Amino acid sequence: MASYRKFWTILVVVLVATFSLLGFMGREVYQQAPPIPAQVKSADGKTLFTDKDIYAGQSAWQSVGGMELGTIWGHGAYQAPDWTADWLHRELTAWLDLAAQEAHQKPFTQLSVEQQGTLRAQLKAEYRGNHIGADGALTVSARRAQAMVQAKDYYMRLFGNDPELQPSRVTYAMKINTLPNEERRAQLTNFFYWTAWAAGTSRPGSEATYTNNWPHEPLIDNAPTAENVVWSLVSVIFLLAGVGLLVFGWSFLRKRDYAQPDAPTRDPLTTFALTPSQRALGKYLFIVVVLFLVQVFIGGLTAHYTVNEPNFYGIDLTGLIPYSLARTWHLQSALFWIATGFLAAGLFLAPIINGGKDPKFQKLGVDVLFWALIVVVAGSFLGQFLAISQKDWMPPALNFWLGHQGYEYLDLGRLWQIALFIGIVLWLVLMVRGVLPALLTPGSDRHLLALLTASIAAVGLFYGTGLFYGEHTNLSIMEYWRWWVVHLWVEGFFEVFTTAALAFIFCSLGLVSRPMATAASLGSAVLFMLGGVPGTLHHLYFAGTTTPIMATGASFSALEVVPLILLGHEAWEHWHLRTRAPWMEALKWPLLCFVFVAFWNMLGAGVFGFLINPPISLYYVQGLNTSLVHAHAALFGVYGFLALGFTLMILRYIRPQMQFSDALMKTAFWCLNLGLVLMITSTMLPIGLMQFHAAASVGLWYARSAEFLQQNSVVTLHWLRTVGDVIFIIGALALIWQVIRGVLFEDAPPVAAAKPAMV
Repeated sequence: MASYRKFWTILVVVLVATFSLLGFMGREVYQQAPPIPAQVKSADGKTLFTDKDIYAGQSAWQSVGGMELGTIWGHGAYQAPDWTADWLHRELTAWLDLAAQEAHQKPFTQLSVEQQGTLRAQLKAEYRGNHIGADGALTVSARRAQAMVQAKDYYMRLFGNDPELQPSRVTYAMKINTLPNEERRAQLTNFFYWTAWAAGTSRPGSEATYTNNWPHEPLIDNAPTAENVVWSLVSVIFLLAGVGLLVFGWSFLRKRDYAQPDAPTRDPLTTFALTPSQRALGKYLFIVVVLFLVQVFIGGLTAHYTVNEPNFYGIDLTGLIPYSLARTWHLQSALFWIATGFLAAGLFLAPIINGGKDPKFQKLGVDVLFWALIVVVAGSFLGQFLAISQKDWMPPALNFWLGHQGYEYLDLGRLWQIALFIGIVLWLVLMVRGVLPALLTPGSDRHLLALLTASIAAVGLFYGTGLFYGEHTNLSIMEYWRWWVVHLWVEGFFEVFTTAALAFIFCSLGLVSRPMATAASLGSAVLFMLGGVPGTLHHLYFAGTTTPIMATGASFSALEVVPLILLGHEAWEHWHLRTRAPWMEALKWPLLCFVFVAFWNMLGAGVFGFLINPPISLYYVQGLNTSLVHAHAALFGVYGFLALGFTLMILRYIRPQMQFSDALMKTAFWCLNLGLVLMITSTMLPIGLMQFHAAASVGLWYARSAEFLQQNSVVTLHWLRTVGDVIFIIGALALIWQVIRGVLFEDAPPVAAAKPAMV
């Protein structure tokens, strides 16, 4: 107990310290967010547009898919341009051509090196200068106002139906009339301008821009700051120190390993009769694989759009399911089926924790939660379709609430987001009702259960942080809260829940001693929270934040990699459990999923995560396919396999007569892994590295441009992904059929097999 007390003390201290630091840095984000000018006017006093026009443009951007169509400040989809970098470069080149014509009556490219150098010096002075007055108005020169008009005209035509720009729309996977309303297109350009203004304008009292000199733009000397380089080096030092301390401490702790219990002769979980709430979980597993199927095929469509081909093998889907909608559904369906798998795992464990009994009305709660999830999925998908279709079906004023919020991973309309939060709180209530009696039982070792309960509460409540911003919240502040969900909720509290849940499962199976599982889970929670909580800020290096945000995010996010170093040992430990009892063979496939969760955690979150983690690295690769590598390897490789492992494990117990088909499961498991590896190595990583070189040598605008994406080598690499996609789809179909067959038909075992006691 004394050792537990030490673990708890350390965990509480870490949580208090790290959340205090994250909150303090949040104050910095609020105070230093790039200002939105009250009005933008030309030097002659003419008002070009106001802050209301910028806010309206933000809403218009959200309605066409927001971050699911290109990126802003590097966050979003990777096919169309980063609108910030693209607008900035177009405006700068327009300014230079206007200046060259005025001074020399020639285009800028035809001037001598000396003449170009003079104009570039003038360009930098004008653009890096901060021209917001005391009244909050931004004043631009007549030449800059004219350059803005030229950039605006391009976007008005691109988001409209100008036939001259149709080849660019095909390359960017944009539909004709992406935003048909001319007034809203004009407002959209105002928002794009503001994001580019923040990226090119020096913060008062600093030589760096509001976005820490991101993106790389040589025309105005946007290059990594000295602080960027320093804190990148510090992050590597933190990583090395953390790894050294972890290995050192782990070596000493291993000397005090607890003895493993003798494995029971029979699976302990089959000695309980299924409760009504557990029997009701079959429909959860069904919806997991149905949404998985949707995600896989919509993902295939999304990938097809990247090969500069508007038709899907002869079928024109751009009008019905454009790229922005396909990517929205691809991401949202992934989050929904993975979350459903996690919710089902918790609901399956609750009666086991409660001694094999359901609290009163538990089954009713499980059924209500299921149908609430169905309503949220259907409602959010329909709302997103209506929003992106840009028909009169979705009034612009209702888009944020019923349609598309425009923010990656939190795309669903605010009403559906609130409904999902209520559903998660209902899950929390159902879990607490099942766990609380055991937690209050005196004389038992309740530490592991307490950690599991705390992680359940955190998972249930912290999703609500996504409600702390509104439709017109400053983009920097919105990003702060969005990453509380995307990073902290997913990569923090779900990690602790997973660790505690798996530890509890293995304890319940009698394969791992409770003292050892408790100590390991508490130690893991400390490590996850130490780096994970303040590490949230590494997503905000260039989101209109200051150097302290970069310093904190870089230093602590490096520590996120530290606990992943020993995941190879964890994988071996999990796999070794299969030899401890003959009945563990029935759990072979769920166990294998858990083993590969550790592998993908090490590779996807560790190696590929740190690839884009140091500020100097992320400066050049933010918004490129290197981020796509990390997203696929970590989201599916870790959380996807984990949810599938939970699904297979629950299926094994709620359908006790079912036998996993070795042929189906071998096909499913190895094709999913091989397909994911091929997607990454044949397409995502090579294109990401090519873009990295282009961004570093020319600029981010070029790495995301039609010119770059139309190169034969890039298109060929995109086509090569088809091999990995097809193999992955074969694996997905095999697994989906295995689960559906088990849920609906419950295959009977061979006659010689003994029927488990679980009913």
